[in-house]
This record gives sequence, C-alpha cells and structure tokens, in this order.
Amino acid sequence: MPSKFAKVQKQVSKKKGAALALHENSRDALRLRSAVARDDRVARLGAMREKMNDVYLNRIVFLQDEIPDPLRPLTDAEVHEVIAKYLRREDEAMAALKAERRPGRPKSTKQTLLEQQQDQEQKEYESGFWMPDMQSEATLTKLRNWKGEWIALSPLGYVRVNKSGNKKESAFPPKGAA
Repeated sequence: MPSKFAKVQKQVSKKKGAALALHENSRDALRLRSAVARDDRVARLGAMREKMNDVYLNRIVFLQDEIPDPLRPLTDAEVHEVIAKYLRREDEAMAALKAERRPGRPKSTKQTLLEQQQDQEQKEYESGFWMPDMQSEATLTKLRNWKGEWIALSPLGYVRVNKSGNKKESAFPPKGAA
C-alpha cells in the first residue's frame, strides 16, 4: 500500500518544481506533516493489531500440530485434553524461572507476564475457549492445509468450548468472551 506521505510529497514536488524549499508554516508543509503523522499512526495501529492477533495465531499453530495423523474428528475428551495441553505449554518455562530466582527476590517481569497469561487463558477456558472446531472433518482438513496467514483463517469453523463441556458456535475473528 503506498503511503500517504509519498503521494503528498509527489504532489508538492510537482507543484513547486525541483527545488522543494517550503516555508515552515506553509500549507504544503502542513500537508506533509499531517501525511507523515497519518502514516505513523497507521503503522502503529497495524503493529498493535498484529500483536493482538499473534495470540490467536500461536494458538491455531499449536492446534494445527495436534491434528491426528489419520485425519479424524476428535472426541469431546480429546478436545479437552488438547486444551489442557495448550494451557500447560509454558509450565516448563515457569518452573525454570522459579528455579533460577534467588530466595527472597521478587518475581521477574517475564514470570509475572507468564502467570497473567496463564490466568487469562484459564478464565477463558472456564467461560469458553475459542478454537477451530476440531470435531468437524472439513475444518480439520482446512486447518491442516493452512499456511499460517491470518486472512486465510476465515473459512474455518470455530467454537467456544468451556470447562463444563458445553460447546457453542463462534465466529472469526474472536470478539471478547463467550
């Protein structure tokens, strides 16, 4: 996508000619500054959106690895087992961080962040864990062929599975809790 700044700069240079000497508060200088600010804002928001989407991308990559080799839908017990395995994926890192911390010292930032992440995921599991429908053969086929792109996730079917065993249809992209 071409930046707004490049467009404005091209228009101003055509208007002014080769010498691009602008007054500090001229209209063209203001246009250039606002175009730079817009490009910066768009880049920041895009990076923030990607960072938020990484949580779900990592989850789906993990679940993609859990697809059974002879392709078959998972049972309810297997789905809960996969979710429990996903929730325990950082336990070794947590144990290592606890072991290397000296007695009487506060928790490291990384350990605090991991604990917060685990608490948040545990609460999500209690209310409804968002995931692709692992009990649908069509979804499993699409998930197996998925190449890791966010935009390619929309054709998959999604559900929210809670700890008590209830399963509810969900949408893509995930919006809040169940």
